Amino acid sequence: MEYILETKDLTKTYGSKNVVNSVNLHIAKGDIYGFIGKNGAGKTTLMRLVLGLAFPTSGEIKLFGNTDLSKERARIGSLIEAPGLFKNCSAYENLKRFSILYGGTDEEIKDLLKLVGLEDTGNKKAGVFSLGMKQRLGIAIALLGKPEFLVLDEPINGLDPAGIKEIRNLLLKLNKEKNITIFIASHLIDELAKIATKYGIINNGTLIEEISAEELLKQCVKRVIVKVDSIDKAVETLKSKYKDLKFETNQNEIIITHDNLDTTKLLQDFISNGVLVKEIKDSQSDFEDYFIERIGM
Repeated sequence: MEYILETKDLTKTYGSKNVVNSVNLHIAKGDIYGFIGKNGAGKTTLMRLVLGLAFPTSGEIKLFGNTDLSKERARIGSLIEAPGLFKNCSAYENLKRFSILYGGTDEEIKDLLKLVGLEDTGNKKAGVFSLGMKQRLGIAIALLGKPEFLVLDEPINGLDPAGIKEIRNLLLKLNKEKNITIFIASHLIDELAKIATKYGIINNGTLIEEISAEELLKQCVKRVIVKVDSIDKAVETLKSKYKDLKFETNQNEIIITHDNLDTTKLLQDFISNGVLVKEIKDSQSDFEDYFIERIGM
């Protein structure tokens, strides 16, 4: 697997506190990597370490498979916290000024304005833009120089639903059409769930878990847990009457994974086959439950 970003035991200490604590992160080419944690969990600090805006106390960072970070950072675009805009300049003028630093032709600037939906703002000053427009302009600035990797810290924080949707659609477009790998930090779990292909969960500076969207979906399904007196008879009932039903056993429990199971009929089928049901309960978790359980949000 080709990794865009890897960290090994990455640590940043302020005073006696490890704000980033021995983190091993893996972001593959093509990922939209959702970085989830409470405020103060270490998300921004880790991103700053990756970008060279802060220096690690210990550990290693690899970008595009290399440790020559000064060279590889030229392939990254970033938006950390609020975009630093020239408020008295138009969207075009902002991009023109930043292009001196990051590169970018006049044609590329016009293409970026169109890409982020700001091509018709004319001479309107960035200072009077809506928050969503400012964020889109910030992303456009981050895209100067045609980066392969985009690092975004809370780009949808504070936006209204329309603004969130605009940013979400833009990120999906960048990932699918421009083949840009995206590292996005947010505490808005439901929104990340709409775009992320992989997640990293951080709490108090420690990376708790990395999990793919596919694996997470398997964790967040409806389950019925049935305690019975005879596992053998219960399994026989399920195999004969519910051929496509997924289930597993655990001592005296049957754990059934389903989309829409009629539990009343299930009970009747168990009883008619001589299975005594001692307890039945639903167990359903969503994305938010999964993350809260791990980081106590």
